[in-house]
Amino acid sequence: MRAVRIIVATLVLALLVGCQTTLAPDVARPAAAKTVAEHSAADEAAYVIYVISNGWHTSIAMARSDLPRDAIPEIDDFPEAEYFEFSWGDAEYFPAREKGLGVVAAALFVPTPAVLHLAGLTAHPRKVFPSAEIVELRLTLEQFQNLVTYLDHAFDRESALSSSPGLYSFSRFYPASGRFHILNTCNTWTARGLRAAGVPVTVAGTLQAEALMAQLR
Repeated sequence: MRAVRIIVATLVLALLVGCQTTLAPDVARPAAAKTVAEHSAADEAAYVIYVISNGWHTSIAMARSDLPRDAIPEIDDFPEAEYFEFSWGDAEYFPAREKGLGVVAAALFVPTPAVLHLAGLTAHPRKVFPSAEIVELRLTLEQFQNLVTYLDHAFDRESALSSSPGLYSFSRFYPASGRFHILNTCNTWTARGLRAAGVPVTVAGTLQAEALMAQLR
């Protein structure tokens, strides 16, 4: 029984650690933001997104040039960004520099508030995160719009909490919708966004990064 408890504790801790561990960026020099371009509605699979994994934590990235001008107002906080990376996690554990046992237990076993980590990248995701696994997906206009809607709705703009500095110099945390718990992790959130966009991934049980990336490969 003691061995079982150790295995379970190790698993749930791995899930939580994964959902607060972001990718190690190779910070590029700032570059001028691209001018927003419009794709023709007739273009099929013209929109490219990137699912990024460091082996524990997953995120979704896309080009500024693909986003409608009025989509996701928070991106205006990063005027020099060419790409945006979105990820989700526990509101206390994800931003915390030191992880206390109380915060760990609450994040794992009690549904807790969430935050979005938005990073404004001044270079292609493959250059900013050279050691990460990145899967490129092509979406139709409708699929891309559905994903943007999912990301936009993930921000909790009615929250009394404000945004705060992110884990990088070029990122911020924002109050997010949803509740983090052991069965609803950062990787579940990523999978749900892809599913909303029409990507045929399974959401239920997609708790770890590998469970998602194996489907996408």
